[in-house]
Amino acid sequence: MKLETLKRLNTARDAREAAILITDVTTGDERLVLEKDGYAGDPLEEELGKRFRSGGSGMVRQPEGGDLFFTVSVPPPRLVVVGAVHISQALAPMARIAGFDMSIVDPRTAFASEERFPDVPLYAEWPDVAIPKVGLDRFTALAALTHDPKIDDGALTAALAAGCFYVGALGSRKTHGKRLERLRAAGVDDAALETIHAPIGLAIGARSPAEIAVAILAEVIGALRRRGMAGETVA
Repeated sequence: MKLETLKRLNTARDAREAAILITDVTTGDERLVLEKDGYAGDPLEEELGKRFRSGGSGMVRQPEGGDLFFTVSVPPPRLVVVGAVHISQALAPMARIAGFDMSIVDPRTAFASEERFPDVPLYAEWPDVAIPKVGLDRFTALAALTHDPKIDDGALTAALAAGCFYVGALGSRKTHGKRLERLRAAGVDDAALETIHAPIGLAIGARSPAEIAVAILAEVIGALRRRGMAGETVA
């Protein structure tokens, strides 16, 4: 790999940006594609999209010869949960097994305790203080679970502004309707509001906290693996 290419790749990794190094295995020619720069119109657009979504490296055989190797560098996905509630307790071990780095934000110290969440990074602070510390980006999902507008609304606004690949909120359709009114009044545009998953989680008839956690995680994984596809929020 050329030194300049390596520098660009390391810069992308440090910034939690997805990148693919395409190498012609016959000639040694290489080029680096950064997802943030876009790849629409690239001769390998379809394959690039698949690789960015899957995160998998591998050989791509060309009909005209000159096989290409795709070295894919995708940041590990993160899940930020606003609300140290029972659903979050069930969600934490599931998210870890699925490969997500999960953290919890909740200013209510009675809920956000190490006793309830022994192995999860906790931020017992208001979202406007905690979220800049956690950091949000295009490889972060945010789930707002407190049912308290004073806590959830600011976090949702921040997640939409950051381009998180998934933004979800707990609550009925009636509750979400009122939430949309508040966020719209706060200046969030309708296009962004339409990307919020609410009621949160796949519609599997979940009732218990554990079942709701399964529904949420499944929806998050689905959004991660469909990034960049039509109807999704991340290009």
